[in-house]
This record gives sequence, structure tokens and C-alpha cells, in this order.
Amino acid sequence: MLDRVFRRADAVASEAHGGGSGPAAAPRRIERRGIALALGGGAARGWAHIGVLKALDEAHIPIAMIAGTSMGALVGGCYLAGRLDELEHFATSLTRRGLIRYLDFRIGGAGLIGGMRLSRRLEEQLAGLTIEGLDRRLVCVAAEARSGHEVWIDSGSLVLAMRASYALPGVFEPVEVSGRRLLDGALVNPVPVSVCRAYEQQLVVAVNLHYDLFGRAAVLRLRAGESAPPAPQPRRIDSAPTVDAAVRREKIGITRSMADAFNIIQDRISRSRLAGDPPDLSLQPRVRDIGLSEFFRAEQAIELGYRETMNRIAEIERVCESAPDLRWD
Repeated sequence: MLDRVFRRADAVASEAHGGGSGPAAAPRRIERRGIALALGGGAARGWAHIGVLKALDEAHIPIAMIAGTSMGALVGGCYLAGRLDELEHFATSLTRRGLIRYLDFRIGGAGLIGGMRLSRRLEEQLAGLTIEGLDRRLVCVAAEARSGHEVWIDSGSLVLAMRASYALPGVFEPVEVSGRRLLDGALVNPVPVSVCRAYEQQLVVAVNLHYDLFGRAAVLRLRAGESAPPAPQPRRIDSAPTVDAAVRREKIGITRSMADAFNIIQDRISRSRLAGDPPDLSLQPRVRDIGLSEFFRAEQAIELGYRETMNRIAEIERVCESAPDLRWD
């Protein structure tokens, strides 16, 4: 039934745009009917977006537009460019050791990583592609370093827009776009539902990758005092060594501190913005045990995104069928 709903709506939209017989018109994007996806940031957890998109395609859920922040912009852009399979192959081929060859470390720069090696890999697949050349709308969200303004990139170089959206402060160097220094969009709009609403999309589905990181917001009252040293953990000798996720999250270091700070920022900003402009439906893959820098765990993240979406397909279909302009009578 859902296929007929969107098929009929597409026919009406085509007629409204002058579809039918007549002289050939210049190539232009035809606005499609379907859901709008707001793909949130999350660094390595962002691989879950691949699973989400695969599940939606398998269920024949049409996608009208994608607004992406950080990794959401990267995955969304590759999907609309028809390169999702290539991105999945790249992601699942990463290992702890193999990841190093894509990191061009810099000393004294604005970020630890220049990002040009990753950019060259993207150019291999997406060279010459522009956002306006895609068959559906894509908006990449970034933040301007000097003013703190939220920036919506909806035209121009696809690779440059994606790089600007995932330029995590302190990790990647800011990206120069049209004379502005841009940083990761998660600093201003971690789950860009508001972007989809601004483009007058009726059905907005958000993918929030840090919903379960901290639980509900709370205020704690403490008495200042010294903490007792942690008790030593018994060493397991009866099985192969494993790294417990909870223990890994408790390890403190510069990287861990930066990751925790960025997680808190994303969580608090997204809760505030989504409360004021909620989506019609929110998907929340349980990816909290995947660290921000654990890009080599793509297979697990993709599976979690796929599973969450397939479990909610019936709910997505009900939301689509209830839309006034798309309802099949």
C-alpha cells in the first residue's frame, strides 16, 4: 500500500511541474515525495546510518531529502550519489592498524589530522559531483568557526561539503568554504530536524546516535571530598583476554576527555533542539558502546542501525500513510 501512496503522489507532483509530452526541458531536480531523513553526528557511531539506509531501501520506503550532520552528511551524501555500497565496503575493511594510513597527523596545525588523505579517498569515488547534481536534496550542516553561526551547505562540491560537516574540532583542521572556516556541524545542530522542516518536508525521521549515552538529564549535589582509589580488578586466567566496554569507558586520558566533552555537548544540544522541533519519528540505534574513534567497528554499527530500523518499519509505514497529502483513499 505504501508504494501506491508515494507512486500516486509522485505522479501528481510530476504533473504540477509540467510533466508529460512536450519539448525536452533542461535537467533539473524534481522534488520527490517521501520521508525526510535527519542523520545525526556521532563519529564512528555514524556507520550505523549505513544500516538505517539499507533497511529503508529493503522496505521500499521512499526518501525525499537528507539533512546530515558530521558522519550523517558523509553517509547521506554517499547514499544519494549512489556510492553507499562502496562506502560500506570501505568502512568494514578498516582495522585498528589499517586506520592509521588515512590519518595525516600534523604538529602545530589547527587539528591533529589534516584530513587530505581521507579527502583523496572520497575524491576517488565522488570526483566532480555537486550537491545540486544529485537526484534528491542534500543539506550538509556545519558551524562557522569565527561567528558560531550554523551553516547549511545545499550546493557546490559534494566532497568539500561533507568534509566541512565532519571537521571535528581539535581532530580535523577547519575547512575553508567560500571564505569561511567551517567546523563539525554537531557543535550547533547534532540532529538536523530543523533543516528538514525549513525545506517544508512533511514527514521527518531523525536518526539520533547518542540518545542512550547519558540517560535523562539530571543535576547532582555532591560534597567535595577525596575519592577512594579504585579497587584492583581480578585478572581472568580461565578465558581469552577481553576488553569490557564499561571498563574502557572509565579510562581517562586526553582523547577520552575530549570524547566525553564532545559527547556531552552533542547530547545536551540535541535534547534542547529536538524538544523545540521534534521529528515525526526518531530512530535510536543502541551504539553507546562504540567509541567516537572506533571506526574499525563499522560492521557492528551497521548491524545495530539496520536492526533498529527494521524493528520500526511498521511504525514508519503508519506515519507515512497518515500524512494528509499522501494518504491513499
